[in-house]
Amino acid sequence: MSLRNLFKRYLPHKEHMQKHGSLHLFSDYLHDPNIWHVHRRSSAGGAAIGMFCAFIPLPVQTLSTAALAIIFRMNLPIAVVFSLFSNPVTIPPIFFFAYQTGAKLLGEQEIKVDFTFNWDWASETLIHIWEPLLLGCFILGAVSSMLTYIIIRLIWRFTAIAKWGKRRNRK
Repeated sequence: MSLRNLFKRYLPHKEHMQKHGSLHLFSDYLHDPNIWHVHRRSSAGGAAIGMFCAFIPLPVQTLSTAALAIIFRMNLPIAVVFSLFSNPVTIPPIFFFAYQTGAKLLGEQEIKVDFTFNWDWASETLIHIWEPLLLGCFILGAVSSMLTYIIIRLIWRFTAIAKWGKRRNRK
């Protein structure tokens, strides 16, 4: 099965995405056919946007992913699916690693932080670690976004080469 068919099979359909509540803000822009096409450039770009937005340390990943996918005219469903990389299970280790990365880059002493997301934690702990956390999230988001883009483009390329080889062998 090709990567294109795999994406088309498991991604949400256009009609479902247009009716989704949080994407209603973008309803005027959801008619652009370019954000629904599954091809090498838009798929890799959508995945990269989703991975970058997955590292945003606020609960606006889906909305920011949708906005960026529409602005850059990349595949919207793929972008939204890849933004789900950060979820309740993965958020604590992601943000812990982002904080450590940011603290090392800023040369700050690491504080032992328990990443439990509630109002008390945000008002007492986040105020002391927001700079290294934000820097780490940006760095990790950019690196993971670039790697995702490159990996998907390579997989797409190797799949196309294999298909061409099979066609050539049939002749």
